[in-house]
Amino acid sequence: MAAPRRLQGKVESPFLLENTEAYQRWRDRKLAGQPAGLGNLVVEIKDPLVLRESERQAILERCRKTNMALYISPAPGSREVPLAIGHQLGLQDLDHNWLADDDGLTSLTVAENVERTNFIPFSDRPIKWHTDGYYNSPDEQIHALLLHCEQRAAHGGENALMDHEIAYILLREADPEHIRVFMSDDVMTIPARMEGDYTVREDRTGPVFTVNPLTGNLHMRYTVRTHHVLWRDDPATHAAVQCLTKFLEGDSPAIYHGLLEPGMGLISNNVLHDRAGFQDGPSHRRLLYRARYYDRIEGTDWHE
Repeated sequence: MAAPRRLQGKVESPFLLENTEAYQRWRDRKLAGQPAGLGNLVVEIKDPLVLRESERQAILERCRKTNMALYISPAPGSREVPLAIGHQLGLQDLDHNWLADDDGLTSLTVAENVERTNFIPFSDRPIKWHTDGYYNSPDEQIHALLLHCEQRAAHGGENALMDHEIAYILLREADPEHIRVFMSDDVMTIPARMEGDYTVREDRTGPVFTVNPLTGNLHMRYTVRTHHVLWRDDPATHAAVQCLTKFLEGDSPAIYHGLLEPGMGLISNNVLHDRAGFQDGPSHRRLLYRARYYDRIEGTDWHE
């Protein structure tokens, strides 16, 4: 498909409410042939450090359709694997957040040090629906996420996944006003993070959905964690939040469920996801490497 037209310097994005015809064309293409299950998103790769072009294209094909793909690589691997895969998919701009290791990866395992024990990704507790980096500043939004499994837990730890573009469609089809609400600059506030009397991070107030003015791509920042979000207090916002919650708590075929085994990984344009609680065992101490990127998987713009 050809690149989108620009109207007075603005991309004719299907995610802008005024572009009704562009949305309808895109929606029909998006919904046609959606994968029936997570197995349809899997790509087996022989050497993750040097992807074959056919393997790379298979991953990109799935990401173009669903904004995510799963890969299966030989196990055990190393920290080089997720970084190499991300690099080969055009991801360069790593989020070196304060909980990340020196190479930019974050080791997700049950923490033993006090610094991390209060953060739920470093615990065995379930994590509710969210996109990564919802608390980041507007100029440091997370557009791609890679999770690589070195070791699974003895029990549990499954993920649920939902393409944020499908969430957009469901909301817009239910009531376009939900989209208008979620694109408001003051709809969602992530409260400041405090350490005693010291403010580590200021309040982050902004939209749920944004549209990149250059590419027309859709980005989503969201969390369902009640202690981590303050919603604008008005009926329209309550209705939009309730509608999205209903979709995420339902049994939609657009929600994929699966467990990452050693050597497996998820590559996505920061889709909605959760994580079930888990239990470690003597030979199964869960360890995933997480890479967050400020850029998007190459070749996966909406019009591609």
